[in-house]
Amino acid sequence: MNNEIAIILSLSIIIFSSPLLSKYLKIPAIPIEIILGSTIVSIGLIKPNEIFTLVAELGFLYLMFLAGLEIDLKKVLKLDKKIVYKGLLYTFLLYFLTTCIVWYLDLANIFIVIIPLISIGLLAALKKEYGDKRWIEFAITIGVIGEIISIIVLTTVSAMLEYGISIKLIKSLGLLLIVFISIMILYKIIHYYIWWNPEIKSKIMPKYDTQEQDIRVSMSVFFLALAIMLYLHLELALGAFIAGVFIATFFSYKIDLPKKLEHFGFGWLVPIFFVWVGTTFDLKSLFLSNLIPISLSVVLFVMFVRIISSIIFINDIGLKNSLLLSLGHSMPLTLIVAVATLALNNNSISEFYYYVFILSAILEVIISMILIKLLSLFKQPLIKDEGF
Repeated sequence: MNNEIAIILSLSIIIFSSPLLSKYLKIPAIPIEIILGSTIVSIGLIKPNEIFTLVAELGFLYLMFLAGLEIDLKKVLKLDKKIVYKGLLYTFLLYFLTTCIVWYLDLANIFIVIIPLISIGLLAALKKEYGDKRWIEFAITIGVIGEIISIIVLTTVSAMLEYGISIKLIKSLGLLLIVFISIMILYKIIHYYIWWNPEIKSKIMPKYDTQEQDIRVSMSVFFLALAIMLYLHLELALGAFIAGVFIATFFSYKIDLPKKLEHFGFGWLVPIFFVWVGTTFDLKSLFLSNLIPISLSVVLFVMFVRIISSIIFINDIGLKNSLLLSLGHSMPLTLIVAVATLALNNNSISEFYYYVFILSAILEVIISMILIKLLSLFKQPLIKDEGF
C-alpha cells in the first residue's frame, strides 16, 4: 500500500477510535493516540513522511495557540502581586533544584534545560476534560510564567545549537528581547486605541457573525505571528503562543470563540500531532539496554522537583490542589520533544538519549494523567482549601 494512503487511513482510524478507547479504558485520549502512533510505525504500517511531519508541526503550533488562548493579558496584569511572586519563585525553584541535582549526580547539562520545562498546552486538554476546576485555573495562571521562561530557554538553546557562542547568538537573543518589549508596547497602543474606538472590535469580529469571521481573524493572526517568527528566525512556538494571547486579550467578548477553536483543534489537528509524537518512538527501542529504567528516572526527576516546588502553594490552594498542579505541570511533552529534536539534529545528544527523552515525555503524560484521574477521585481536599 502507498505510504501516504497508509498514513491517511491510520490517522482516520486513530482519530475516530481514540475517544472510544478513552471512554472504555477510563484514561485520557492523548496517551492512547501516542501509543497507537508508536504501534503503527513499529509494526511497519507507515514510514516517516515529510507532509505528515509538517501537518504534525502545525498541530503542535496550534496546541501552543490554544494554550495562549487561556491567557487574557488584561487579567494577568491585574493579578495579585503575591501570586506573581510565587509563580516566579516556583519557576526559580524548579531550575535551582534541577541544577543542584544535576551537578550532584554529575549528569549532562541538557537535563538542566529539559527537566524544568513547563508547557500549559496539555492543561488546555485537561481543562477540556475536567472543566473549569480551580486547580487547573491556578495551574494555568502559574504555568504562564513558567511557559514564558521555558520558551525563552527553548529559543536560547535553539540559537546556541545553531550559532554556538557567537555574535549571531547575541543578535538572536537581542531580537527576542526586542520582541517582548515590542509586544508590551503594541499591547498598550492597541489597548488605548480600542478604548477610544470601541466599535473597531465589532467591525473586525462581529458579535453576531454569519461568515465565521471570528475564526478567520483568529487564523489570520495565528499565521501572521508565525510569519513574523520565521522572518526573525525565532521559535515558532512563541509566535503561536503570542497569537493566542492576542485573541484572548482583545476579543474576550467573543465568549464562544475559544470553544469553537478548541473543537477545531482537538477534533483533528492536535490529535495528528500526538499520533506523530508516537511515531517518533519505535517500540523496538524499548529493548535497548537501560532505556526504560533511565526514562522512568527522568519521569521521577520531573515530578519530584515539581512536587517539592509546589509546596509553596499549599496555603493558597491546599495540599490536594498543589499536588494536582505539580502533576499538571509534569507534562511538558511538546517542549521536551522540541528540545530533544533540536539537540539530536545538532549532535548534542546521542540517539539513545533522544529515545530516553521521548519515552520519558510520553510516560510523563500517561503517568501524570492517570495520577490526576486517581487524585481527582478524592472529593475532599487533603487540607482546607483557601481562596487566592
